[in-house]
Parts: sequence; C-alpha cells; structure tokens
Amino acid sequence: MTGLIDRRMGIFLAGLFVLTVAIPGLNLATAGAAVPDYLVPLLGKYLCYALLAVALDLVWGFCGILSLGHGAFFALGGYAMGMHLMREIGPRGVYANPILPDFMVFLNWDRLPWFWWGFDSFLFACAMVVIVPGALAFLFGWFAFRSRVTGVYLSIITQAMTFALQLAFFRNEMGFGGNNGLTDFKDVLGFNLQADTTRAGLFVLSALALAGGLVIGRWITTSKAGKILVSIRDAESRTRFMGYRVEGYKLFIFVVSAMMAGVAGALYTPQVGIINPGEFAAANSIEIVIWVALGGRGTLVGAAMGAILVALAKSLLTGWFPEFWLFALGALFIIVTLYLPKGVLGLIEGTFGARARARSRALEKGMTPDERAKA
Repeated sequence: MTGLIDRRMGIFLAGLFVLTVAIPGLNLATAGAAVPDYLVPLLGKYLCYALLAVALDLVWGFCGILSLGHGAFFALGGYAMGMHLMREIGPRGVYANPILPDFMVFLNWDRLPWFWWGFDSFLFACAMVVIVPGALAFLFGWFAFRSRVTGVYLSIITQAMTFALQLAFFRNEMGFGGNNGLTDFKDVLGFNLQADTTRAGLFVLSALALAGGLVIGRWITTSKAGKILVSIRDAESRTRFMGYRVEGYKLFIFVVSAMMAGVAGALYTPQVGIINPGEFAAANSIEIVIWVALGGRGTLVGAAMGAILVALAKSLLTGWFPEFWLFALGALFIIVTLYLPKGVLGLIEGTFGARARARSRALEKGMTPDERAKA
C-alpha cells in the first residue's frame, strides 16, 4: 500500500488527516466557538467535490475522455441516498404518512412506485449509490465506445445525456419530487442530521472517501491497465493496432469513475440537506472540468486541490460579489489554459523544484552558507 502513495499524495493525505481530526474535534470540543457549526458541512461538501474531481480526472486526465456528464452520475448517487433519507422520515412528515413521502401525498399518489422499493434499507441504498451510476455509465459507454465516438462528439453526447436526465427529473410524474427534489431529511441510521456529532461524522466519512478514491485512482493508474489507459489517451489508434481492446479499457475506467462520482453525491446529499434536478445542470459538469484543469489534469491530487480551491472561491465571491462569479470562473479557466497548463499543482511543484535545483547548484559550486541562503 505504501508503494502506491508518492510524495505529492503523501503530503496531501497527511494534510487531509490533520483536517479530519482538527475540524470536527475543535467544533465538538469548543461547542462551535473555534470552528462554527455551519463550517463543518460546508467543508464536507468541498471534500465531496474533491472526490468528484478525482473521478473525472481518472477518465479525462489518464484516458483522454472529456466527459461533460459527470454531474449526472453525482446527482444519481445523491438521489439514491436522498430516497433512503426520505423513507427514513416515515410518519414524521407533514402529512404523517408512514410509507409515502410528503410530495407524493401532495400529488395524490396512492402507492409507492416500484423503483422506491427497498430504499427503506440503508444497505440497499448504498448499493444503489454505486450500481445506478455504474449501470448508466456501462450502457452509455458500451454503445459510445463500441461506435468509436471520441473527442468533442463524445463530450457533446455526455452533456446531452445529462440535460435529458435533468428534464426528466423535473417532471412530477417521474416520482422524484419534481423541481423541488428531495429534502426535509430528518436522520440517517437513527442519527439526527442536525446534530453536531452527525455532521462531524459525515465530514470524517467524506474525508475517508476522498482518501480512498485517491488511493484507488493511484492503484489503477500505476498498474499495467493504467499505462494502457495513458497510451489510449496519447495514441489511441496505435494502441488499438498493438492488439489492445481499447473499448474495454475505456468502459472499465468510465464505470469506475461513475461509481466514484455516485459515492460523492451520496455523501453530499445529507450534508447539504437537499438534492434536486439542478444538480444535473450542464454548467455543473463544465465546472467540474474547470476544477480538474485548475488543479492539474492527470495528477489526481491536483484535481482534488482544484475542486476545493474553486469551491472556496465560489463561496467567498458569491457572498461578496455574486454577479461577478461566472465572469471570474471564465477568466480563471482562460488563465489556467494559457499560462498554467499543468495547473496549480504543477506551478507549486515547479516553484519548489526550481528552488531545490538552485540549492543543488549552489552546493556544487561550493558557495558559503550565506550565499546559499540568498540563492
């Protein structure tokens, strides 16, 4: 396991461990004085975004598949968990119906739809969190990759899939709450979602999921399959000519990435308290691409950093200058594309690498300590 973790991932995981212990610990120990109560789920949401960015980096950074549909996989995982949380409400809803969620009672539904069966079980819901996005990715990838759809055409198709799902989930007759989505969650596994300890627990779970996603991604990309994925990204026709079944490798990483995105969505829903069709919006999927590009495509750790940085900037700027956020996001993407092709992580590593090389040259030249310090 230790061989999977390189220096950059080791530093990131160490920092993540410190935050995982410090943030919930300070919040609970000081009753919200040192770390405010609202900050714990907000940072937990950022960690979910980071896991989603890692999922996209697996297919885009290492296989060259620019997916504009990962927001759909994220939302499907969120809906799967939201359906369980709605079933957990039971008779405590506004209409006190022990079986039907409030929105179904309001719309005069007389029975629970078949696709809601089983979601009263937490384990069943957890299984659906990965099965539903994975199944959709498998079906989509099976037809797209076998048809050899690549490049911008694949990106457009993935975005069309996401938009179609958004329109479907907006309809009340679909049975997913329409434009209001699923909300008013009470608890999970008997733990009150408004309790400080529950929020802290969800934050820790989000951090563990992110760490697990990074390690899984690193394991895949350093394996033989990972090297083949990179060769597909750089020269797909040549890889195909060498006898590798390119479609199978693409389908594999696409399904794994979709499952990872579903887990991120499932952890996101209870911390935010709502899941609605807005999560399927095409702009969300495009923003995920910006996260990965900003942090550093093909690095995993950089993708997670990019997601956290952009999410933090969004929270600050939308509070200070809400009308300028989209302009700032567009400008950020242009700057990264033109001047930071390796992203923020590449800039950091390049800066420290240049300093290390300067020190090495200084030592070779036999400079004095004062001169080395200046160098």
